[in-house]
Amino acid sequence: MKTNKSLFPFILITSLFFLWGFAHNLDPILIPHLKKSFTLTTVQATLVDSAVFIAYFLMALPAGFIMKKYGYKTGIITGLLIFALGSYLFIPAANMQQYSFFLVALFIIACGLTILETAANPYASSLGDPATSTQRLNFAQSFNGLATTLAPIIGGRIILTKGYTTAQLSVMTEQGRKLALAAEASSVKIPYFILGTVLVIIAIIFAFTRLPRIQQHEGHAASKNIFHALKHRHLAWGVAAQFFYVGAQVCVFSLFILYAPKSADLTEVKATYYLGVCGAAFLTGRFIGTFLMRYYSAASLLAAYAGINILLCVVAILGHGMITVYAVIGICFFMSIMFPTIFALGIKDLKADTEFGSSLIIMSIVGGAILPRIFGYISDITGNIQYGYVVPLVCFAVVAFFGFKGYRVKVQPKDLLVSAIL
Repeated sequence: MKTNKSLFPFILITSLFFLWGFAHNLDPILIPHLKKSFTLTTVQATLVDSAVFIAYFLMALPAGFIMKKYGYKTGIITGLLIFALGSYLFIPAANMQQYSFFLVALFIIACGLTILETAANPYASSLGDPATSTQRLNFAQSFNGLATTLAPIIGGRIILTKGYTTAQLSVMTEQGRKLALAAEASSVKIPYFILGTVLVIIAIIFAFTRLPRIQQHEGHAASKNIFHALKHRHLAWGVAAQFFYVGAQVCVFSLFILYAPKSADLTEVKATYYLGVCGAAFLTGRFIGTFLMRYYSAASLLAAYAGINILLCVVAILGHGMITVYAVIGICFFMSIMFPTIFALGIKDLKADTEFGSSLIIMSIVGGAILPRIFGYISDITGNIQYGYVVPLVCFAVVAFFGFKGYRVKVQPKDLLVSAIL
């Protein structure tokens, strides 16, 4: 932070990373829970991720316009309130016992998350010395990693342990079994009610807090449309890298509780604990990565981590037993720095294009809606969920390229001339 006045705002901004991380990492609990409650296929269960990440694609541009016209503070408060609304909608969704209602609630939550991420990532990156923006964003994102550790453990204890056993379900009539499974959905009401209430309180705190204004850099004409920002080639590559990275992350985390019982013969509840270990590895990797960036460039570290994950994906595909779980834990460790690093490198030197550049990178999170469904199709068609890890393998290859070459800032002189004219 440049001054002590930035410390409390930075703490508040950092709390947002924890909150949306907690929300996202309840999704891996919801997927097996709703899959069982509504008797879904793997592909149908991945609609949970689709509902969430399609919202990122649809809301990223409106979020950018909100930030550009009304400022970061208004955007953050708006995002928190929409996030809270979606959380409260879990109560009527559970009462009505309709899968589609849950998807709508998740979509609304994700609309709020989109606005928050569009605001908080560039704000945290800009709130201090530009030379340490990547480290600062990685530090803030570390609390997202903390949520990744806690959410599966807490969610697993509250949601997954309150269901019926296979033996209990087997002696019920078909109608009774359907009612029993649907009734399990009610276990989500309390955690989401608490989450929504916390969000409203934090929104009130933001409303009464004075946030430092992020000054635009001089010497760069303001964008008139979203496509102008894509003249920055490193941003275009950043958008692609983030699309594939988020797709990989969602495949790994959201489908872990379906993956581990098949690859290592774990129970679902035990798998939630290992998912918590994945979160701990993710958190540890974030802090270690932030430290290593003092000595190695962010881009080099990104490329190296992505390369290691390609090898770990091979183990996840071909291995048997607990080694597959350990490989996935390793993947979580090495993918820990990827989102904030891609984000920071992608918006570097965008200047007045920063809001639109941020929106484009947030839009690319739609990879989390598309790629897990491909993972699901591969799993259902082959009958082996391990083969689905071909998808993250390809994703990490794209990320490795971005860290190796695509991150380099390069704007053609003619593009700068067009920028000046516009």
